[in-house]
Amino acid sequence: MSTKRLRRRIAVLCLSAVTLTSTLGLLSGTASAEEFGPVQPKDVKPALADLGKRLFYDPRISGDTTASCSSCHKPEKAFTDGQALSDAYSGLKHFRNTPTLANVGHRSAWLHDGRLGTNLNDVTREMITETYLMNMDMRIMQERLKQDPVYVDMFKAAGLGEPSNGGARKAIQNFLKTITSKGSPFDQGTMSSGAKRGFELFKGRAGCASCHSGNRFTDDKPHNIGVPGNPEIWSNPERHTAFVTYAKFFGIPNYMNLREDLGAYLRTHRDEHRRSFLTPTLRELTYTAPYMHNGTFASLEDVIEFYNRGGGDDPNKDSGMKPLNLAPSQKQDLLEFLKALSGESFARDEYTLKDEIDTDYPVIAKWRKTPN
Repeated sequence: MSTKRLRRRIAVLCLSAVTLTSTLGLLSGTASAEEFGPVQPKDVKPALADLGKRLFYDPRISGDTTASCSSCHKPEKAFTDGQALSDAYSGLKHFRNTPTLANVGHRSAWLHDGRLGTNLNDVTREMITETYLMNMDMRIMQERLKQDPVYVDMFKAAGLGEPSNGGARKAIQNFLKTITSKGSPFDQGTMSSGAKRGFELFKGRAGCASCHSGNRFTDDKPHNIGVPGNPEIWSNPERHTAFVTYAKFFGIPNYMNLREDLGAYLRTHRDEHRRSFLTPTLRELTYTAPYMHNGTFASLEDVIEFYNRGGGDDPNKDSGMKPLNLAPSQKQDLLEFLKALSGESFARDEYTLKDEIDTDYPVIAKWRKTPN
């Protein structure tokens, strides 16, 4: 074998090893925390976070300028939207529930299927550019930002120079890192006696802590717990179209005839991972109904009852899912504990814009030749 071919062969093997390690790392959950406790704020640059907040609320970063990040991630709902299945780009509907952004900067994998597991920059880019989400060409976004005098000043103040798509993603990433839970009875040590009993159940007999671990109460691993499908994904043409777009891009076989959301399967294409989804955080639960990746359960009582009967019916269901046979008083204690994991609302000044974004500014003549 020639030296050139040998080098090429080694490069392919190394790339394959990296890909396999990334996939197995997601499925093994090696990054999960082991200790319960308050979520610590992450360090951010204030000027970058302020810029990111304005961008988060600006519909001009979507293709037709009708949707901003805040369209689906509303601060008063812990940055969810309160719908079973979320909206999508104009003319479409999404096929999944909007996940909370609470403590999103601490995650090691993102989205319900965990398909993004590098950093928030990648997450931001996909949300903005994906056709069924915000459908934005970042080159166009950059030119839009360069037309706004406020952005010109804010980018400079943040040390980013003139507006750019890379700078915009960096700023949004910094804003997202500021979204940190605080003030919950659990963190403040003010839980009721019922909630304390519920916490002991949570850690012990109920076995919840085996997956809902760490200070965010998630192991960041995919599991199949037998959540029933949401038939609206297949009966609603707008939602089905979005699903087909997603499934085709990720190479899911027979996607036109598929009538199930395969979840983390798309990372490995292994049958044992079908219908597995990342363990959701339990932080801010009182704000984030309905629950599960497809909004199947309307209330926390519904969720507790689902777990109490051992989850749903699925041949791939996690072996740890067993009937709990909890007494009514125990289910009530568990409910009190789950509610104690919610703290202050995010609908406050640090996460919202006081004033609407002003887009009534003079057009720059010969803007392509005019430097900022």
